[in-house]
Amino acid sequence: MLEAHALTKRYNGVTALNALTLTVAPGDVFCLLGANGAGKTTTINLFLNFIAPTSGTALVNGVDVTKEPLETKRHLAYIPETVMLYKNLTGLENLEYFAALAGKPDLTREQLVGYFREVGLAVEAADRRVGTYSKGMRQKVGIAIALAKGAKALLLDEPTSGLDPKASNEFSDLLRRLSGSGVAVLMATHDLFRAKESGTRVGIMKHGTLVAQHTTDEFGHADLERIYLEHMRD
Repeated sequence: MLEAHALTKRYNGVTALNALTLTVAPGDVFCLLGANGAGKTTTINLFLNFIAPTSGTALVNGVDVTKEPLETKRHLAYIPETVMLYKNLTGLENLEYFAALAGKPDLTREQLVGYFREVGLAVEAADRRVGTYSKGMRQKVGIAIALAKGAKALLLDEPTSGLDPKASNEFSDLLRRLSGSGVAVLMATHDLFRAKESGTRVGIMKHGTLVAQHTTDEFGHADLERIYLEHMRD
């Protein structure tokens, strides 16, 4: 579903991403781990076509994002560290608005509330202004928007940063359910524990290079931390 082929990005001679090659298949939750500046967010921005690659290609559903940006965005949903919603609108109004932008203007209230239930939001929250929501609730609205859109791939950039343990655990559960329904997930994160809990695969990035890939069933939490720290040594 998501493919990078020798994907490279340079800024003024500095390599932010170096010949990245990876595949995220339907049902995969691929977690990119690495320090700040390792190339994680650059990778996500390239798949979103927010920036243009210096060389190489990023494909969504087999289509080059630079050649068919509108077509590829039809299949994507993006959840950043802070989901940007309209604070003065209710959760349901936000969901209805963003679903319409994604080409789903005819969803009924019952269907929209169903997406709220699906992501674990209380029905009573649907008619509350988003300005009253916690960060975890806003992240769930982001997932509900992805579900309403029918996105085949989800791009996440530090989605659990700042969440309390309960909210982080609920977010992991949501990712596992999306994975089970065949959604491809690419997540940039610093959270080794969540990567192990949520991910099917992890990739460790350092100085713009993907230096290791593993399936999460290969090791426990302590082993992942040990492997990660070994790669972080200069």
